[in-house]
Amino acid sequence: MNARPFQQIDVFTAAPGFGNPVAVVLDGTGLDGDAMQRFARWTNLSETTFVLPPTEPQADYRLRIFTPGGELPFAGHPTLGSCFAWLAAGGQPKSAERIVQQCAKGLIPIRRDGARLAFAAPPSVRSDLAPDVLAQTVQALGLKPEQVRRAQLLDNGPVWLTLQLDSADTVLALAPNHAQLVKLGFKVGVAGVHQAPAAIELISKSSREARAFGASADAPLIEVRAFAAPIGVTEDPVTGSLNASLAQWLIDAGELPTRYVAAQGMALGRAGRVHIERDAAGQVWVGGDCVRVIQGRVTL
Repeated sequence: MNARPFQQIDVFTAAPGFGNPVAVVLDGTGLDGDAMQRFARWTNLSETTFVLPPTEPQADYRLRIFTPGGELPFAGHPTLGSCFAWLAAGGQPKSAERIVQQCAKGLIPIRRDGARLAFAAPPSVRSDLAPDVLAQTVQALGLKPEQVRRAQLLDNGPVWLTLQLDSADTVLALAPNHAQLVKLGFKVGVAGVHQAPAAIELISKSSREARAFGASADAPLIEVRAFAAPIGVTEDPVTGSLNASLAQWLIDAGELPTRYVAAQGMALGRAGRVHIERDAAGQVWVGGDCVRVIQGRVTL
């Protein structure tokens, strides 16, 4: 076993405790998948990552990403948090314009927007849901069928069964039956648009404490929640992969503009803010603030 540099980063927030934490082991060399999985179960966070030397010449580093229940080919908040930790530890990207992360999904470009990082959303494959799967999902979430505006299975590495609901209020009121979601076998994402200025003001008031500590106060256009009971995470506080696929889907559908802010985590006492932008070339960028909460060494 070796003492390895370690950081825990809170992602999609500038205030510690209001985003989604990721554990980052900055030197994963010599560790096999079983050892990585064991440590990921021990941290009990939604994701734990391990930084490795790249095997692709364009990449600056390679990343393996683990949940308590298994390895992921890609995930959003671990991508931003690991890049932030790598840079803070002295990582030097090959290009002044981009950091390139290698993961099982491929090469993920990451750009710096001032102090904020943003990753290029990988392509998302969309497919329709079987009527019985949709009906089971609606029942497990405690919804009425008429509250669902549209539904798709979105796959950008992680697979999310995703519903656009009739409003942000409906999203925030959900109390899912997680045992039913486990049986369903899909991670489920939901989103709803804030349809009135009063609703946006309510969200702003709810995050007053976060703003007092320096968190982003951008008014969100949509509210997002992510339920991942099949992989051992009842509700993920803030989810980059889901927001990436969701943006590609709903911007293409004309439901959202090419630039907006999503809120996630309110139901868990968080105040996550995900900054979405689709550039002139059609690439969706998913950005957020990061803050280091823990720094030290772990024995692995």
